[in-house]
Amino acid sequence: MMYQLKGVSYHVHTEGKGEPLLLLHGFTGSSQTWRTFMKKFVKDYQVIAVDIIGHGQSAAPKEIKPYSMEAVVEALHELLQQLSLSQVNVIGYSMGGRLALSFAQRYPHHVKKLVLESASPGLKTREEQKLRKEKDEQLASRIMKNGIEEFVKFWEGIPLFRSQKQLPSHVQEAVRKERLSHTEIGLSNSLKGMGTGVQPSLWEKLDDLLMPVLLISGEVDQKFCLISKEMQTLIPNATSRIILGTGHAIHVEQPEIFGRIVSEFLATT
Repeated sequence: MMYQLKGVSYHVHTEGKGEPLLLLHGFTGSSQTWRTFMKKFVKDYQVIAVDIIGHGQSAAPKEIKPYSMEAVVEALHELLQQLSLSQVNVIGYSMGGRLALSFAQRYPHHVKKLVLESASPGLKTREEQKLRKEKDEQLASRIMKNGIEEFVKFWEGIPLFRSQKQLPSHVQEAVRKERLSHTEIGLSNSLKGMGTGVQPSLWEKLDDLLMPVLLISGEVDQKFCLISKEMQTLIPNATSRIILGTGHAIHVEQPEIFGRIVSEFLATT
């Protein structure tokens, strides 16, 4: 279903009954990335899977402003208002994890529990942010110049997704199809608007998060394992889980294990 949120058309898939569970995908993904996960959770939860701006069936405006982290957080807030929801559980993966964390920091009273999969609070120093912003802008230009197919071929070959080469061919093909479904302008503006380089750092605000937080990372993804461990020391009510033999996208590589861990976390009082 389409929703007008802060002047932008967002596609949102809702299914099931029970406690609301908001799902936020990663860069180049869509609500479809949760398809295996949703089959399990629609029995007990009202699943709300959003196509983040520039992704899936949501709009991909030419202007950058609606893509900013602040703008997308406000769009999610408006979505909750339109759905008449006062509180939700939130799961965010990678870019969606940064968005989930930003939403929880801005609207903590709306978040019952928070699950962050391979996510970070941003970069700590202005120098790191400057370098990453330049890198993201170069990548955005590459997408616009060379097109989606060339970019997807490059993107699926980066070290972050190396472990996905071991997945069954039909799973790899589904991920590739999802990535290829996007527009150049959508992905390019997503990088420019809410990439890690332009996102405000939340490291110094992590101790403000008082809701239960589950941090999930894959053993093979050492960078995010270290980030999760550090985040755990700063968030008052955080639990960290590292999944053996798994990379960045645990929900894709090990959906059964991911589903079980999340289910147990959400069920605890």
